Amino acid sequence: MKLTQRVKKILAGYESDNPGTKANLARILMQGRLGGSGKLVILPVDQGFEHGPARSFAANPPAYDPHYHWQLAIDAGLSAFAAPLGMIEAGASTFAGSIPTILKVNSANSLNGESDAPTQAITAGVGDALRLGCSAIGYTIYPGSQQAYGMIEDLRELTEEAKSVGLAVVVWSYPRGAYVSKEGETAFDIVAYAAHMAALAGAHIIKVKLPMDHFDLAAAKKVYEEEGIAAENLSDRVKHVVQSCFEGRRIVVFSGGGKKGLDGLYDEARAIRDGGGNGSIIGRNTFQRPREDAMVMLDTLINIYKGKE
Repeated sequence: MKLTQRVKKILAGYESDNPGTKANLARILMQGRLGGSGKLVILPVDQGFEHGPARSFAANPPAYDPHYHWQLAIDAGLSAFAAPLGMIEAGASTFAGSIPTILKVNSANSLNGESDAPTQAITAGVGDALRLGCSAIGYTIYPGSQQAYGMIEDLRELTEEAKSVGLAVVVWSYPRGAYVSKEGETAFDIVAYAAHMAALAGAHIIKVKLPMDHFDLAAAKKVYEEEGIAAENLSDRVKHVVQSCFEGRRIVVFSGGGKKGLDGLYDEARAIRDGGGNGSIIGRNTFQRPREDAMVMLDTLINIYKGKE
């Protein structure tokens, strides 16, 4: 595996990391049809925890089988596959070495209706990731929750352990809870803030939702307006989120969200590409479609990130 100059430049931004961690980042960056480009498309399948099995998989029943997701990610030429412990374990031997994996080590569930202080249970650890041959661990924080500080403290411990044994760290940073309005969960200023928090907490790869064109904090809105930070176009908002992650020294990917029409999905990918984002981490929009349709969709997304569409 000969690293491209683009990948070497990305890795150079992680100045404190050991060769093991950089090697695992390189595996993700060099995998699949976007390998070497600095762009990523990752398949995350943690929605069974978050939303329940029927809400996640009934629209496409083959997706109840963990092997379905492994094989889909491999056949589509994706960059990595992210999932909780049980789903990784269910295919770990069959697909060992076929695609980099990200072990999601905490999860929430929709049976817990806590809205002011949402948090997640830690469901796996660094030892599991090593045992299963994963390249990275994944962890969610909820900036704006009354439990946010505790989540960040747990992340610090997991990040320290993961980096010490050469694993990369992926952080899902989703504003949510008592201190953020519902609209604010995707507000321009809040998404950029959440992404910056993940970078400060030591994440190698940062996952956030796409920012909308509104603001949640009056003090932040004032600065955005005074400094002329462009907010009208999605690509401009993506550019600022990337800027907020150490001027592009950290990998930033954006959530696909709930299932939506293809035109909207492709327009979002073009905005991510044009704004300098590193790509998409896209779950329900992939596995809630029949496999044939998902393969066509992923092919188009990859071509968009290649600049071909």
